Amino acid sequence: QLQASGGGSVQAGGSLRLSCAASGRSFSNAVMGWFRQAPGKEREFVAAIGRMSTMTEYTDVVKGRFTITRDKAKNMVYLQMNSLKPGDTAVYFCAVDSRYRIMTAPISTELTSFDYWGQGTQVTVSS
Repeated sequence: QLQASGGGSVQAGGSLRLSCAASGRSFSNAVMGWFRQAPGKEREFVAAIGRMSTMTEYTDVVKGRFTITRDKAKNMVYLQMNSLKPGDTAVYFCAVDSRYRIMTAPISTELTSFDYWGQGTQVTVSS
């Protein structure tokens, strides 16, 4: 089970930190990520972190503003979001790609690669 939290309403330029707590099993050897879905749009990839915490992937529009981290001991993943823009407004979902991969395997950013999903947390950025 994945439980996301930390969403809210902020003005443009503000920051939020999303957290996702995993329970029921350890995901320390899995890729963990964040997706988002804006009203009327498809769910899209935002960021992911690999088995090695130094391996990360970001969608271009958040590079330099968002940072994904994980705490394997706590079975958690985080998304620090800075310099937020109105275009970041969406419901944010945490997800896990639990397929076994070697430590240095590239991270998939495809929605269909992720087999565990949490409920969403709303992020609203006003101008």
